[in-house]
Amino acid sequence: MLMGPGPSSVYPEVYSALSRSTLGYMDSYFIRIMDQIKALLQELMKTRNELTFPVSGTGMAGMETCLVNLLEPGDSILILINGVFGTRMREIAARLGAEAEVLEFEWGRPVEPEAVEKKLKEKPFKLVAMVHAETSTGVRNPAAEIGRLLQGLDSLYLVDAVTSLGGIEVDVDGWGVDALYSGSQKCLSCPPGLAPVTFSEKALKAIAARKSKTPSFYLDVDLIGKYWGGQKRSYHHTAPINMLYGLYQALVLVTEEGMDKVFARHQRVHERLVEGLEQLGLALLVDKPFRLPMLNAVKIPQGVEDAEVRSALRSKHKIEIGAGLGPLAGKIWRIGLLGHTAREENVERLLAALRDVL
Repeated sequence: MLMGPGPSSVYPEVYSALSRSTLGYMDSYFIRIMDQIKALLQELMKTRNELTFPVSGTGMAGMETCLVNLLEPGDSILILINGVFGTRMREIAARLGAEAEVLEFEWGRPVEPEAVEKKLKEKPFKLVAMVHAETSTGVRNPAAEIGRLLQGLDSLYLVDAVTSLGGIEVDVDGWGVDALYSGSQKCLSCPPGLAPVTFSEKALKAIAARKSKTPSFYLDVDLIGKYWGGQKRSYHHTAPINMLYGLYQALVLVTEEGMDKVFARHQRVHERLVEGLEQLGLALLVDKPFRLPMLNAVKIPQGVEDAEVRSALRSKHKIEIGAGLGPLAGKIWRIGLLGHTAREENVERLLAALRDVL
């Protein structure tokens, strides 16, 4: 049972969809599926953005897609960092020759809007980037508040929603987000391999005004967009047909259950996990107001060996949980309640296993 930071347990219906006969990437029936995927993603992301589609690649491909299309050498970007995935944004921006500035916050604590507001008064930035749900720490960052700070500014707003999409509310248009990316393997409970992205009209204008071509042909959204939309589709690369079947089925399952009910299920199961952990004498890293329901960072008690516990859970109980990363390595376990994994019976099984192993 997958109860780490991702991938999550896959819906049986998604496995069934993956096994269907492969169609051609320009088949008229497959194009109908593509259109449905786009519409379902728009609904889940709460956006009307015309350029909304899944990139052929994992969540990191989504991150690269946004950054390689929006940044050119010398462009200024402000990255708000409080975990591993903000640092990855910085690495990619540096490789693109952008002038990257960062605001760093303690791991396990959220981004502070007051500090961001002060920084934005110092100089203009072409792009401001932040992780909504920081997978390395279990922190929910204030995406709506940062969006409000950027209202009226020329800056583009980029949000990493790899872990949040499908587990908590994501409101692209309401928050003023210009580019957002996610992954198929977290709360959507589809295997790894696709990265949903969306770009606003403001972002598309910035891409059209580039002085140089997007440095990645494979991730060029101007080219890919001609395959995912418009009256006349044009080939860009061979789409991962069966993976798209799986994503389509996963999105259908979320909308059939109802987005509000899905979010409530994640919160309810999270609260049961926290209650059970407290009964075992275990505490969470993140303060209650800033916790993610789908990613729980649990402090490892003194005298308990991190790897031994995870190994015993895997070998004896067939349950996988995640280790800490960076400065939190050996200090926390990361327990994922992502998508299909977020069920009461899974939490009870994990709590019983932890009780046994500890």
